[in-house]
Amino acid sequence: MKQARYDINIKNFLPHREPMLMATVTPYLDEDSVVTHFEIRGDCIFLTSSGLLSETGLIENAAQASTAIVGQSYFDDEDLEGAGNSVVGYISAIKKAEIHELPKINELLVTKARLVSRYDTGSMSICTISCSTFRNDDLIVDCSFNFLIHEVE
Repeated sequence: MKQARYDINIKNFLPHREPMLMATVTPYLDEDSVVTHFEIRGDCIFLTSSGLLSETGLIENAAQASTAIVGQSYFDDEDLEGAGNSVVGYISAIKKAEIHELPKINELLVTKARLVSRYDTGSMSICTISCSTFRNDDLIVDCSFNFLIHEVE
């Protein structure tokens, strides 16, 4: 069983880079759950013309946070810099997506995800993850995904 990780740089463990990186701080990650933070900046590519983070941006934020749960199992415990980053994840289904409100520039999103189910086949994992995104203490996104995560050579 992996130990919980605190204050990791999730950028080291995701294939995403600016401007697609939608989860920037990870204060907590364990085998079944994750918490990420993302501050919406004015240069975010998912902003609407009125300065709100779009639905697409909210889904991308939730997906990136979610994949950290299963994706971490493809890294050695000692690899805190993501040097062994050879994993790719795909959304295979958005099972539910309820967006209650669009946040605006300079607001902080706190996204919390929980592993619902997981099936491993060698170098590939199929999983279902539920996810909620909060602005302040207000729930603004409630969703669940199916993912396919696998190692690449």
